[in-house]
Amino acid sequence: MTLILHELAHSPYCLPVKRILEAWSVPFETRQISAWDRRSLINLTSGAYYQVPVLEYGDRIVHETAADPLAVAHFLDREFCEGGLFPQECVGIHELVIGHIEDKLEGIGFKLSDPYVLDKIEDLGERVMTARHKERKFGAGCVEKWRQDGPGLAEEFESALAPYELRLAHARHLFAANPVYADFALFGVIGNAEFAGPYELDAGLANLRRWRAELRDFSSI
Repeated sequence: MTLILHELAHSPYCLPVKRILEAWSVPFETRQISAWDRRSLINLTSGAYYQVPVLEYGDRIVHETAADPLAVAHFLDREFCEGGLFPQECVGIHELVIGHIEDKLEGIGFKLSDPYVLDKIEDLGERVMTARHKERKFGAGCVEKWRQDGPGLAEEFESALAPYELRLAHARHLFAANPVYADFALFGVIGNAEFAGPYELDAGLANLRRWRAELRDFSSI
């Protein structure tokens, strides 16, 4: 039974899922979702959800819920990772760190890549409507403002990354000898920030760069 990942390739929430599946040698296929037209997800989830990632595994459809915002990660942990993503010794502090990564860091990082992701949408209608969706949430002209503010956003992003750089000076991964979900979440947020635009993680963040290179090659086997 093959797992199907319904994704946006640049999503900071999909990138960790793909790396986890690769690391645990789980066979999977991907389905790219239109940034603007989410009807396939709405139909797949019977109207319950329209964001990414969504996992399709046989007759099981897995997505984030209000009760469990980490439902996809928890499913992967139970089904394939034997508890390695959420070890008991990390409970509590792990969730706090994930919250910082998926809120504070993601809230800065996506602005570094979104203008350039939009540039690469070939269909004019989809590109315009995706930009309007952003503007309804963040204000008119937000995408071009993020493009212009790139250097300042990069500085803000790396300031928010500073505690992770300090932690990784003393540890191979954020919590343990092997990566936990917070490692993959951080990997996804940085990958999203770098996805389409000129931003690259500063060479001065040597511990983060070493950690990321190891995480790219990590295998649970």
